[in-house]
Amino acid sequence: MTARAGLSWSVWIMTETYEEKIEQLRQIIAKIEDGGTSLDESMKLYEQGAALIKQCETLLAVAEEKIATLSRDA
Repeated sequence: MTARAGLSWSVWIMTETYEEKIEQLRQIIAKIEDGGTSLDESMKLYEQGAALIKQCETLLAVAEEKIATLSRDA
């Protein structure tokens, strides 16, 4: 992961797209599954993956709510 110029870590996390988060999650899973990662590193990766999943769930919930609102207004 690379930080975007001028953005704090928390703002950067919030501005990533769903697709970017899913790609990061895929990379984390691949690293854990490759067998060359230490237990300590695997645990850190697992924690990062869990956080990404929560962020994706939040993004999906917001999108679902927007769709429901648009459907009611149509």
